[in-house]
Amino acid sequence: MNELPTASTAATSRRERVQVAIIGAGPAGLLLGALLHQAGIEALVLEQRSADYVLGRIRAGVLEQGTVALMDRLGLGARMHAQGLVHGGFALGWRNRHQRIDLEALAGKAVMVYGQTEVTRDLMDARAASGARTVYEAADVALHDLGGTAPWVSYRRDGVEHRVDCDFIAGCDGYHGVSRASIPADALRCYERVYPFGWLGVLCDTPPVSHELIYSNHARGFALCSMRSPTRSRYYLQCALDDKVEAWSDAAFFDELRRRIEPEAAEALVTGPSIEKSIAPLRSFVAEPMRHGRLFLAGDAAHIVPPTGAKGLNLAASDVTYLGDALVEHYRERSDAGLDAYSERALKRVWKAVRFSWWFTSLMHRFPDDSGFGQKIQEAELDYLLGSRAASAALAENYVGLPL
Repeated sequence: MNELPTASTAATSRRERVQVAIIGAGPAGLLLGALLHQAGIEALVLEQRSADYVLGRIRAGVLEQGTVALMDRLGLGARMHAQGLVHGGFALGWRNRHQRIDLEALAGKAVMVYGQTEVTRDLMDARAASGARTVYEAADVALHDLGGTAPWVSYRRDGVEHRVDCDFIAGCDGYHGVSRASIPADALRCYERVYPFGWLGVLCDTPPVSHELIYSNHARGFALCSMRSPTRSRYYLQCALDDKVEAWSDAAFFDELRRRIEPEAAEALVTGPSIEKSIAPLRSFVAEPMRHGRLFLAGDAAHIVPPTGAKGLNLAASDVTYLGDALVEHYRERSDAGLDAYSERALKRVWKAVRFSWWFTSLMHRFPDDSGFGQKIQEAELDYLLGSRAASAALAENYVGLPL
């Protein structure tokens, strides 16, 4: 039985009620919070880390048009349009030559390069300005009574125990968060593919080597030349899972990058000291269903994709679009049709993006245990892709983002 705090415990405990509790203040949680606030639905966002920590996370920055449209729908697109870089194509490298994939000609759309950190900053600033609440550094977050009609969340902050009663909980707290872990194991089915390599990434304040991204398949391994702005570059190299950041000086990194991209780009590469350097493992992961009782999963809490093709943030945006609209429908129209359909609807798009990310990763990377047959198939696929408008159009359609 859950009892109200007594007078003796009131000083060390607090209780409140909101319509929706959102776990996680990354882009998924903040986008959902913005959608609900716009509709007049009260939501509290809980985040275990500090705001500075959340903003300090280095993530991808290629936005599909659907994500751009969502920021515009929320009235938060001004800085994105002023500072973001519209890309109508990208270069695909193979055998020391690059061929441009013309996204606008092949798919009729472009993408926007605008860092996830900047998206998060825009969402944080807007939420603070609106008066909507976010609690950072919320410790020991726990979810309760998910299968009933009155779920609640507990957490601790500054020595005070808090209880938040709510109608629904949105789990937007990432792969390692508490939300998915709160679902009984026998109520979930998880699918996973772990790749036998990682990405060594470097961020530096230098002009990008190209005005559009370069994806390169090379005998020494995959390379990606990306950017965050006209003066900030982001570069990646395929590396072994047991590699160490300390083993890579800046000079060694850029020497290896030059080897993996076409000579003209290698000659134009401007180097500088790294301001961030890290190694990330690659995996594909999906948990089904994305709902358990009154808990709804969104973003990385439900699925992970390798960064090839930049689908992670964009999938989070499509999840919360579906979920936000379903919650608005619940409160405005007293209909649960959208909530009941959420998991199936979201997973249809998720699996298509997972398929594309897996395919693009398999196409562009060298696999250490390949016997030779797989490499020949990869080369045949690249040859077909770069020589067929239909194949290139399929790549472009998936890259710019499938319809919501």
